[in-house]
Amino acid sequence: MLFSQVIGQKDIKEHLMHMVQHNRLSHALLFLGKEGSGALSLARALAQYTVCEKVSGKKIVVQEQSTIEAPSLFGDPEPSATPLAETENNNPETIHDACGECASCQKAAKLIHPDIHFSFPVITKKQGEKPISTDFISEWRDFLEKQPYGNSYDWLQHIEAENKQGNITSSECNDITRKMSLKSFEAGYKILIMWMPEMLGKEGNKLLKLIEEPPADTLFIFVAENEAHILPTILSRTQLIKIPQLSNLNIEAALELNEGVPLKKAAQIAAISDGNYHEALQQLAHSEDDWEKLLRDWLNSIVKTGPMAQVKWIEEMQKIGREKQKQFLQYFIHVLEQAIRIGIMGVPKAETDSNENSPLIDFALRFNKLCGIEQQEAIVTELDQAIYYIERNAHAKILFHALSIKLYHIITNKSVILVQ
Repeated sequence: MLFSQVIGQKDIKEHLMHMVQHNRLSHALLFLGKEGSGALSLARALAQYTVCEKVSGKKIVVQEQSTIEAPSLFGDPEPSATPLAETENNNPETIHDACGECASCQKAAKLIHPDIHFSFPVITKKQGEKPISTDFISEWRDFLEKQPYGNSYDWLQHIEAENKQGNITSSECNDITRKMSLKSFEAGYKILIMWMPEMLGKEGNKLLKLIEEPPADTLFIFVAENEAHILPTILSRTQLIKIPQLSNLNIEAALELNEGVPLKKAAQIAAISDGNYHEALQQLAHSEDDWEKLLRDWLNSIVKTGPMAQVKWIEEMQKIGREKQKQFLQYFIHVLEQAIRIGIMGVPKAETDSNENSPLIDFALRFNKLCGIEQQEAIVTELDQAIYYIERNAHAKILFHALSIKLYHIITNKSVILVQ
């Protein structure tokens, strides 16, 4: 993957390329970025950039003339073979992306470069087996081709994990030690990209000596979402690079260019994606769902129509699956954020200048009549926690029953319920 194919993150890209060009690349890096920020894509781009023959100055030379000519009568100097990378790097301010054309780049793009290794969570398919990432490498290549911004849940579904939890096992650590102790086959570097080191338990301590005293020209890139879940012993041995969330403009442009989404719709999706391109793609996949009607029915059942309507609504919500449940709650949070913003700053000028409000603004205005800012902030907290529990396989029926009761008390009794 080229840096130019990674969405946004201009400053991070330049910083990484600058590190390689000026030999300031640490042997162990930790890319820390929330879901949908593109941390894994950046790690892949850095690996390809590091092994690119043009960047390293290998095999890229100005071609000599194939025909033999008589010496120049006027003493013109004969052309010399000069590495192209060297001529381009005479200007220290000029930093280029990987070429994407050399043999190393083509192999890296296809995830088949012999010096770029991957480690990721896997599952046990048969009792007693000790799975390692290499056993799933074909599925991994297929997954990254289809979902370069996919999350751990997407990956586990891709390998049909069902309810099994993915892990980076002790056997995997032994295999990493073996692979990284070998000499490189083609490139100057041996590179390991470990995705989701949060799923590496105490067995990760087997890697400490290798990370602290690696063989020459070895690069470790750990790609994580939650710093708190990484082994402290590994965390202390890596150089931290924080990957920020994407801007709305980055997501809008990517949706328009990569997915062919009209600009207006792309802007709407970007606004509720919270800097998460994976979330934006999920919203796009479910863009035909009428979240507004679903939300209106839920609020009416809580405030007006009573328990029987709530039971019916929850039964329907249970059927739509975890991802859609999360999408719906994210939409509700976005409505509340609009309502809070309007309550403090008023309706945006773009809306007041038009003849009528957008459906989202209109819904937010109605919600402001239902409850105040303090209650809205309390609801946002409850919805965030509900998303957290859905991601951890909470029983949907019980969760939405409890959430309905909390929202009833917050809205009708003007009480603020916060679950610690």
